[in-house]
Amino acid sequence: MYAHILAATDGSDLASRGVTHAVRLAKALGARLTLVTVTEPFPFLAAGTEAGWGVAAEDIARFRQVNKQAAEQVLTEARRLAAEADLEAGIVHVADAEPASGIVDTARREGCDLIVVASNGRRGLQRLILGSAASEVLVTSPVPVLVIR
Repeated sequence: MYAHILAATDGSDLASRGVTHAVRLAKALGARLTLVTVTEPFPFLAAGTEAGWGVAAEDIARFRQVNKQAAEQVLTEARRLAAEADLEAGIVHVADAEPASGIVDTARREGCDLIVVASNGRRGLQRLILGSAASEVLVTSPVPVLVIR
Protein backbone atom coordinates (compact mmCIF):
# COMPACT_ATOMS: atom_id res chain seq x y z
CA MET A 1 0.00 0.00 0.00
CA TYR A 2 2.53 2.62 1.13
CA ALA A 3 6.24 2.06 0.67
CA HIS A 4 7.73 5.27 2.07
CA ILE A 5 6.04 7.37 4.75
CA LEU A 6 7.05 10.90 5.70
CA ALA A 7 6.16 11.98 9.25
CA ALA A 8 6.39 15.67 10.08
CA THR A 9 7.14 16.85 13.59
CA ASP A 10 7.80 20.07 15.45
CA GLY A 11 8.49 18.31 18.73
CA SER A 12 5.12 19.09 20.29
CA ASP A 13 3.07 16.46 22.10
CA LEU A 14 0.53 16.56 19.28
CA ALA A 15 3.22 16.04 16.64
CA SER A 16 4.65 13.16 18.69
CA ARG A 17 1.26 11.45 18.47
CA GLY A 18 1.50 11.82 14.69
CA VAL A 19 5.01 10.36 14.66
CA THR A 20 3.90 7.45 16.84
CA HIS A 21 1.05 6.73 14.43
CA ALA A 22 3.41 6.93 11.44
CA VAL A 23 5.85 4.57 13.16
CA ARG A 24 3.11 2.01 13.81
CA LEU A 25 1.84 2.29 10.24
CA ALA A 26 5.31 1.97 8.72
CA LYS A 27 6.01 -1.05 10.92
CA ALA A 28 2.72 -2.73 9.99
CA LEU A 29 3.24 -2.11 6.26
CA GLY A 30 6.97 -2.79 6.17
CA ALA A 31 7.42 0.73 4.79
CA ARG A 32 10.40 3.04 5.01
CA LEU A 33 10.00 5.99 7.36
CA THR A 34 11.47 9.45 7.04
CA LEU A 35 11.06 12.04 9.80
CA VAL A 36 11.13 15.73 8.95
CA THR A 37 11.16 18.93 10.93
CA VAL A 38 11.11 22.40 9.41
CA THR A 39 12.51 25.57 10.96
CA GLU A 40 11.26 28.88 9.70
CA PRO A 41 13.33 31.74 8.30
CA PHE A 42 14.60 34.60 10.42
CA PRO A 43 11.64 36.91 11.12
CA PHE A 44 13.11 39.85 9.27
CA LEU A 45 10.96 42.97 9.36
CA ALA A 46 11.57 45.09 6.29
CA ALA A 47 9.99 48.11 7.98
CA GLY A 48 12.83 48.15 10.48
CA THR A 49 15.44 48.86 7.81
CA GLU A 50 13.47 51.89 6.65
CA ALA A 51 13.59 53.22 10.20
CA GLY A 52 17.34 52.72 10.33
CA TRP A 53 17.29 49.52 12.34
CA GLY A 54 19.39 46.73 11.06
CA VAL A 55 19.80 43.07 11.73
CA ALA A 56 23.34 41.98 12.43
CA ALA A 57 24.71 38.95 10.63
CA GLU A 58 25.55 37.49 14.04
CA ASP A 59 21.87 37.64 14.99
CA ILE A 60 20.86 35.64 11.94
CA ALA A 61 23.70 33.16 12.46
CA ARG A 62 22.71 32.68 16.11
CA PHE A 63 19.05 32.24 15.12
CA ARG A 64 20.03 29.53 12.62
CA GLN A 65 22.29 27.79 15.15
CA VAL A 66 19.53 27.72 17.77
CA ASN A 67 17.09 26.37 15.16
CA LYS A 68 19.59 23.70 14.13
CA GLN A 69 20.07 22.56 17.72
CA ALA A 70 16.32 22.52 18.33
CA ALA A 71 15.76 20.51 15.13
CA GLU A 72 18.40 17.98 16.20
CA GLN A 73 16.60 17.50 19.52
CA VAL A 74 13.22 17.13 17.83
CA LEU A 75 14.55 14.60 15.33
CA THR A 76 16.48 12.66 17.97
CA GLU A 77 13.27 12.23 19.98
CA ALA A 78 11.28 11.23 16.89
CA ARG A 79 13.97 8.74 15.87
CA ARG A 80 13.86 7.32 19.42
CA LEU A 81 10.12 6.64 18.99
CA ALA A 82 10.90 4.73 15.79
CA ALA A 83 13.75 2.81 17.44
CA GLU A 84 11.43 1.70 20.25
CA ALA A 85 9.44 -0.08 17.54
CA ASP A 86 12.62 -1.57 16.04
CA LEU A 87 12.23 0.67 13.01
CA GLU A 88 15.03 2.65 11.41
CA ALA A 89 14.05 6.10 10.26
CA GLY A 90 15.77 8.64 8.09
CA ILE A 91 15.81 12.22 9.32
CA VAL A 92 15.61 15.52 7.46
CA HIS A 93 15.89 19.06 8.80
CA VAL A 94 14.63 21.70 6.39
CA ALA A 95 16.00 25.07 7.49
CA ASP A 96 14.67 28.51 6.59
CA ALA A 97 11.40 27.35 5.05
CA GLU A 98 7.70 27.64 5.69
CA PRO A 99 6.53 24.41 7.35
CA ALA A 100 4.06 23.22 4.71
CA SER A 101 6.35 23.83 1.76
CA GLY A 102 9.26 22.21 3.60
CA ILE A 103 7.17 19.11 4.30
CA VAL A 104 5.75 18.79 0.78
CA ASP A 105 9.12 19.47 -0.88
CA THR A 106 10.75 16.81 1.30
CA ALA A 107 8.07 14.28 0.37
CA ARG A 108 8.73 14.96 -3.31
CA ARG A 109 12.50 14.86 -2.98
CA GLU A 110 12.54 11.68 -0.86
CA GLY A 111 9.97 9.86 -3.01
CA CYS A 112 7.44 9.45 -0.19
CA ASP A 113 3.99 8.15 -1.04
CA LEU A 114 2.24 9.23 2.20
CA ILE A 115 2.64 12.22 4.49
CA VAL A 116 1.57 12.01 8.14
CA VAL A 117 0.96 15.30 9.94
CA ALA A 118 -0.77 16.21 13.17
CA SER A 119 -3.36 18.93 13.50
CA ASN A 120 -5.27 20.38 16.40
CA GLY A 121 -8.27 20.97 14.15
CA ARG A 122 -8.60 24.74 14.51
CA ARG A 123 -11.49 26.19 12.58
CA GLY A 124 -12.86 29.54 11.58
CA LEU A 125 -11.18 32.69 12.85
CA GLN A 126 -8.55 30.80 14.89
CA ARG A 127 -7.39 28.98 11.75
CA LEU A 128 -7.37 32.20 9.76
CA ILE A 129 -5.32 34.05 12.38
CA LEU A 130 -3.02 31.21 13.47
CA GLY A 131 -2.79 29.40 10.13
CA SER A 132 -2.57 25.69 9.65
CA ALA A 133 0.44 23.96 8.20
CA ALA A 134 -1.57 20.73 8.05
CA SER A 135 -4.26 22.40 5.93
CA GLU A 136 -1.67 23.78 3.55
CA VAL A 137 0.02 20.38 3.27
CA LEU A 138 -3.39 18.89 2.44
CA VAL A 139 -4.02 21.25 -0.45
CA THR A 140 -0.48 21.27 -1.89
CA SER A 141 0.66 17.67 -1.48
CA PRO A 142 0.98 15.49 -4.57
CA VAL A 143 0.55 12.37 -2.38
CA PRO A 144 -2.07 11.30 0.19
CA VAL A 145 -1.94 13.01 3.59
CA LEU A 146 -2.97 11.36 6.83
CA VAL A 147 -3.95 13.91 9.49
CA ILE A 148 -3.72 12.80 13.11
CA ARG A 149 -5.74 14.70 15.71
